[in-house]
Amino acid sequence: MRIISASSKNFTDELAAFCRTAASSKEMTDSVAAILADVRERGDAAITYYAAKFDGAKLAPRNFVVKPEELAAAAKRLAPADKKAILAAHESVLSFNKKGLPKDWTGKNPHGAQVGEMHHPLRRVGINVPRGQVPLASTAIMTITLAKIAGVPEIAVFTPCDANGRVADVLMGTFHLCGATEVYRVGGVYGVGAMAYGTTSIPAVDKIAGPSNAYVCEAMRQVFGTVGVAGLPGPSEVLILADDTARADFAAADLLAQAEHGSGKEKIYLVGTSADVIAAIHREVQSQLKTLKRSEQLKHVLQHGFLSIEVSSLKQAVEVANYVAPEHLELLVKESSVKGLLRDITTAGAIMVGNYTPTSLGDFIAGPSHVLPTGRAGRFFSGLRVADFMRRTSVIRYDKTSVKKAAPVVSAFAQMEQLDAHGRSAEIRAK
Repeated sequence: MRIISASSKNFTDELAAFCRTAASSKEMTDSVAAILADVRERGDAAITYYAAKFDGAKLAPRNFVVKPEELAAAAKRLAPADKKAILAAHESVLSFNKKGLPKDWTGKNPHGAQVGEMHHPLRRVGINVPRGQVPLASTAIMTITLAKIAGVPEIAVFTPCDANGRVADVLMGTFHLCGATEVYRVGGVYGVGAMAYGTTSIPAVDKIAGPSNAYVCEAMRQVFGTVGVAGLPGPSEVLILADDTARADFAAADLLAQAEHGSGKEKIYLVGTSADVIAAIHREVQSQLKTLKRSEQLKHVLQHGFLSIEVSSLKQAVEVANYVAPEHLELLVKESSVKGLLRDITTAGAIMVGNYTPTSLGDFIAGPSHVLPTGRAGRFFSGLRVADFMRRTSVIRYDKTSVKKAAPVVSAFAQMEQLDAHGRSAEIRAK
């Protein structure tokens, strides 16, 4: 487990190099581009081909869509405990995200004209739900629910099937309970192509949302502009900032939890205020690792995707956190430090405060969506929210009095920019 010091002369270069390892390679970029081009060109035939190649499924176009009655039946087959958990998480996500529903407004500008904003739901969105090694029911809740709050009329979910063409009951049941209007047993890079370009059997969407692996994240990047993309969430990350009040066993458990997502490209960061803090957490990581089912996969992440950073001050810790822009940030620090850290750390996707707030609460039940920016995209993207499923339109309304007040300014800009027709369009009304 690698340790570097924020005070070393090579620290900036070492941290940058570690963060860069998640970037797309040319091989990945070219591979993704080829699949997307094929889907765009051949449509349904390409979807059938890639479903067989990547998922081992023999799908005819008529089988791409999961029938509504299959979804309803799967919901009925859910184990009572599973259904209870799904509904509890759905309630939390619904409650939190309703508060973020954008509101229309109107007011007066300095000329006395009426101005304001209106918000409308997108017409059709595509939700990417990875299959991974286990069905990610929580991802369905964290995406579909927000689109439903926004009022999106067409919520199309895309998820890969198994070799027999099946989608897990827990996924289908969750899709149904959360309000998906369509479900396709199609996913991965070729699923992104289907969402972006459409095929004879699958209508294109207006925007894509949902988490992804490195390849699907690259696919979303490449189709942006053809469709909207609500962020670029790739392999999962956590940064734990720990001082001498941190519970070493808690910190270790959370590092390992984030490392077990399964792609092998996860990033886990430990920022400790002393060598002793870091050493204690490392010992706990090794101890707990022996008790976990996926220990071999976790060892790979610990070897290649785990970086510990010793800092001499919280100011250094803030600089590290703002550079990394982690998907999840845990503050395992004394209470007197929390307020300043929350003020100064400005790029994290989600912040968990205190020894009793593990990232897993945010993953499943706390309320905010767990679809968050990764790979330093937190510098310019935020976590998924209701507004991502809506678009804003500004509204402007002048009358004779207000246009007369504004006309001299329009004329001045028209002269500066040599756009005399612009100036006339206001002057003719003012006169």
